[in-house]
Amino acid sequence: MKILRNYILKEISSPLITSLCVFTFILLIGNMFKLADMIINKGVSIIYVFKLFIFLLPYLLSYTIPMAILTATMLSFGRFASDNEITAMKASGISLYKIGLPVIIASLMVSLGSVFLNDRILPLSHFASYKLVKQVGMQRPTAYLEPGTFIKSFKGYIVFIHSIDDNMLKNIRIYQLQDKGPTRTIVAEAGELITSPDSNIVKLKLINGTADEPNPSNPNLFYKLNFKTYYMALDMDTQMSSAKIEKKPKGMTIKELRQEIARLRSSGIEEMTPLLTEIHRKLAMAFSSFVFVLVGLPLAINTRRREKSVGFGLSLILFSFYYIIFIGGQALALSNILSPMLGVWMANIIYFIIGLILNFTIIEK
Repeated sequence: MKILRNYILKEISSPLITSLCVFTFILLIGNMFKLADMIINKGVSIIYVFKLFIFLLPYLLSYTIPMAILTATMLSFGRFASDNEITAMKASGISLYKIGLPVIIASLMVSLGSVFLNDRILPLSHFASYKLVKQVGMQRPTAYLEPGTFIKSFKGYIVFIHSIDDNMLKNIRIYQLQDKGPTRTIVAEAGELITSPDSNIVKLKLINGTADEPNPSNPNLFYKLNFKTYYMALDMDTQMSSAKIEKKPKGMTIKELRQEIARLRSSGIEEMTPLLTEIHRKLAMAFSSFVFVLVGLPLAINTRRREKSVGFGLSLILFSFYYIIFIGGQALALSNILSPMLGVWMANIIYFIIGLILNFTIIEK
């Protein structure tokens, strides 16, 4: 049995590594365009971009590891069945249960490792990338700012920029929020951001526009001021200072999420659905590798096809259905229609039941 176990694990290891590399590369492509745009068009240092690339990998691996182990199972056992190796093993008195057990155990070990990835490594990389983006925003705000959207990164202001070309801004609208009284509006044809690396203050040079200026006798009234050049100081401290960055749920470990739940409950807040959903999401995603193997192994044996295209195709179908159920269950949990546990684990429960039925069906043959 030891020889058989080593043979099966050896045969599955090659397609596992190949599938992992292929799926990770495919998911990287879309992000590579964004990272390249930061270097070419926004002038961000390649060092920062490389760090973002490294921080992105754990997030991608949390998805590609289950995909890869499912695909490797489909390809390997599809080949075993088509080459009559499964038949030969059964003729030698080896049950299908013993044939598939090494891969099932291996998938369980991968799932346990994925718990560590999703709970420890992924939150660290998520928080580190979040801080890095803020740091890039301090040193080169135009790389952080998104044209065509309302930007709320400046304390006390909402900014809308039609387009950004390097450090030059086009068609700018600035709304200064007042505690009392109407909102002050500044409009300019163009502008330029002037940063200070040692300060959280960003100077904005506006060109050709109008500004609402408060009437000295009545601050609630404004008069229009036409200008050719107008300088403003925008404080990015609230949003950009890394010392003040708070972790989002995705950047927290399960322990930190539970501590946050306890803290909020002690403050009289009872709505914990988003935080509970995040805890179960980390765990459910980790054990998707295990349920994928339970379903994929009997399907591969029954299909008896060694073509890689068939294995990849079936894997993508299984993975797509899983994620449709997973995302749907998560949405139901966040809408308080289902409990966070049931909503998030629904896809795993369905695949686990289907996997057990398929495996028992094959064993009975």
